[in-house]
Amino acid sequence: MTFRPTTTTYQPGARTLDGHYYTSQAALADERARLFPNSWLCVGREADIPAGGDYVVANVAGESLIIVRDRADTIRAFHNVCRHRGTRICTATNGQFGETIQCPYHAWTYRLDGRLTGAPHMAEADGFDMADYPLHQAPLGRWDGFLFVNLGARPGDFERFIAPLHERFARYNLATLRSVRRIDYEVAANWKLILQNYSECLHCPTIHPELSTKLPFTSGANDLTEGAFLGGYMEIKAPNESATMTGRSCGLPLGTLSAEDRTRAYYYTLFPAMMLSVHMDYAVYYTVDPVAPDKSRVRCEWMVNPDSPSAPNYNIADAEEFWDRTNRQDWAICEQSQLGVSSRVYAPGPYSPRESIPAAWDREYLRAMAK
Repeated sequence: MTFRPTTTTYQPGARTLDGHYYTSQAALADERARLFPNSWLCVGREADIPAGGDYVVANVAGESLIIVRDRADTIRAFHNVCRHRGTRICTATNGQFGETIQCPYHAWTYRLDGRLTGAPHMAEADGFDMADYPLHQAPLGRWDGFLFVNLGARPGDFERFIAPLHERFARYNLATLRSVRRIDYEVAANWKLILQNYSECLHCPTIHPELSTKLPFTSGANDLTEGAFLGGYMEIKAPNESATMTGRSCGLPLGTLSAEDRTRAYYYTLFPAMMLSVHMDYAVYYTVDPVAPDKSRVRCEWMVNPDSPSAPNYNIADAEEFWDRTNRQDWAICEQSQLGVSSRVYAPGPYSPRESIPAAWDREYLRAMAK
């Protein structure tokens, strides 16, 4: 895909959000009721459930979901709720089913496609038909190895939703990448501050000394500047080869890449709560989960070419340390931002042209909440 940078996103007069969006329990309750259940949310990778019967349990918009791959390689998302008396079926975060899923309370049993196949003593109940009681299923979408679910009553078509990204990273073979490290962070800041911070690098010279020597904040351009997907690329400064502590490449290229791609790193937000970083030799993705108005949980996962771990110069720890350090710098400044927007004197401030992407993210947020 040809990269077409644009500079049309900046809107003069754009200002940050009002303080209550970051501090109010009512605002978070509104997001949990209207935004998150009606959004396509990333729940992990297909590689998390590689074989038939494998499952993971994901917490999505206040709901517990069982994400399971059946023996025919179909992946489905079921609410973790038995149709008998509402008992939570799975308590483990992951595992493998045999041919069925069984509730531990009264042994109601379901096939991996969700159909009820066993309900002890219910044959004695008048009018009972097992076909009327499958597991509740949530729409699930698959893109480049990522899994998304939507809990809305009218979720819309996933392919239409993901269309702006459909072939954008085809050359990086994201679907085949191997996950090699995962870190969960607890951040004392509102989830929106984390997404907004990720969306600009004006802060990089003062907050990220390691990053700024590899990726100058004035380099690069944006190509997705409005809507659910926002971002672009930054240039890796020579003689550095990659965004690592040493500046050296830490693994095999993710695909057959052009000379331009070998000197670029791509950074995008996927509204509302996912961030994706794609480099020549590794990729990182983040999911952000609001815990409280002033607290968030961030999951960060590193992925590499599946042949990289056996390559002679493989050193993913070089990239892990680079981003773990950068992440913690980001979380620390987001926590300071949280303290500031919680002040009675805080008022929305002006965005600069170099903050056009967080301003666009704010517009998308306000549009989504207005729906």
